[in-house]
Amino acid sequence: MWKSVNELITALEKEGYLLDKEKAITLFLALNMGKPCLIEGPAGVGKTQLALALARSTGRKLIRLQCYEGLDLNKALYEWDYAKQLLRLQVGMSDWEEVKDNIYSEDFLLPRPLLQAILSKEPALLLIDELDKSDEEFESFLLELLGEFQVTIPELGTFKAKTPPIVLLTSNNTRDISEALRRRCVHLLLTYPEVEQEIRIITNKCPDLAQPLIRDVCEFVAKVRKLPLRKLPSVSESMDFAQGLHLLRQESLDFRKLGGTLSVLLKYPTDLAKLEERIKAWQMESEQKS
Repeated sequence: MWKSVNELITALEKEGYLLDKEKAITLFLALNMGKPCLIEGPAGVGKTQLALALARSTGRKLIRLQCYEGLDLNKALYEWDYAKQLLRLQVGMSDWEEVKDNIYSEDFLLPRPLLQAILSKEPALLLIDELDKSDEEFESFLLELLGEFQVTIPELGTFKAKTPPIVLLTSNNTRDISEALRRRCVHLLLTYPEVEQEIRIITNKCPDLAQPLIRDVCEFVAKVRKLPLRKLPSVSESMDFAQGLHLLRQESLDFRKLGGTLSVLLKYPTDLAKLEERIKAWQMESEQKS
């Protein structure tokens, strides 16, 4: 693990991820204290990408659990290989105790992401992505893993990680996360970047784009994010927008030449209508100043 916050920042930058000093300190503490890190923030601010960059920078095996409504233990922790169990029963056994001891053994266990992370012999990074899409009952299943890096299977007992994984959880804040889960984690809040930070991110990802265009786009998107929209543009959508203007051979942002391009930035018709109206006002203000 890294010996300093600057080493962590540098390692992430090598993987194309820019993290500011304050947030890097939080992540550094979580990693070096061996605690899970709950990364919260609106969709599109780079929560999942941070986990992916961290896995690459550490060389750890990435084990990802994508959460969704109705997620249960059979998909998240383990399930039994029923076909293999049935085959074993057909061989024939003398009594129920023998049956139970044979078919409910590790030979018939199918590990899912949570158990895979615990059993992994090589260092792993467990990403529990979009936790807020699961239900509160599923959160309770996670408490043992997050607090003690172990899981319990009723038929087999408790499995404790020999090499505790790095555990990162992400949430888009669509519902509240329980206090019990929060207590077991270090909390990291990611928000939309400031203009200068977003310029750095897009410059790093898209070095062929003209700097005046990148700055214009980032300043424009910062204004757009202040509007009462259904979905605010993410960093990746800012990047797509800048690349779209570049493909149209625009080296700076011109309000009069945005027709057809705003659909790259916004995804809902109502949001597009609001922005188009606001652009007319911004254009008039710009003309009056000039």
